[in-house]
Amino acid sequence: MTVAFRPRPSVVRRDSGLYGYERALTRRGLGPVAGVDEAGRGACAGPLVIAAVVLGRPIDGLGDSKLLTASRRDSLYERITATAEAIGLVVIPPGEIDTRGLHKSNIDGMRRAVARLSCEFGYVLTDGFPVPGLPVPSLGIWKGDQVAACVAAASIVAKVTRDRMMVALDECHPRYGFAVHKGYGTVDHRRALETYGPCPDHRFSFSTVARSGASGVMGENEVGAGVA
Repeated sequence: MTVAFRPRPSVVRRDSGLYGYERALTRRGLGPVAGVDEAGRGACAGPLVIAAVVLGRPIDGLGDSKLLTASRRDSLYERITATAEAIGLVVIPPGEIDTRGLHKSNIDGMRRAVARLSCEFGYVLTDGFPVPGLPVPSLGIWKGDQVAACVAAASIVAKVTRDRMMVALDECHPRYGFAVHKGYGTVDHRRALETYGPCPDHRFSFSTVARSGASGVMGENEVGAGVA
């Protein structure tokens, strides 16, 4: 009787450093490893941005993008985009999130970001939860952007990309302060929603926006009128 070969499982200690997962998987012949993360999941305005990254060389200072200063994120973003083997980026607009739902949009966006990678890879690490339907084996890691370098890199690429989009969006809708809070439900953002109602770039399926009343939606030509 033939017994199927099963490779020994690898154990990665949480204190093995940001490159521990990549090293363990590469030793098993599953490299290069792609990391996937998103930015804007909890925002009530603006797009959901998802990045997949295959790192080319080690980069010092990687970490959870939310825990880094804006200037540090920008510096790391430039280094990642200059040296990565491949980057796949997906931008999901608010209308698609409203139509399909946030989680479904997120999962599908992660698949699409991985599909846009231009190099071969043997494994995918996703932040937070597993993603079915990927072309290679994968693993969802709790707080992956704090324990896996490729996921941390994807987190930075996604956040910097989205933040820059929200700054640009602020020029179209200056009443809401998108350049400051990036579309999240801060006190100032909620006050603006109560005063002006939502704009076309809000997510109308979110309760914070729904409570402000769809009747408050302003046309593009009205948004900047009367701004001090």
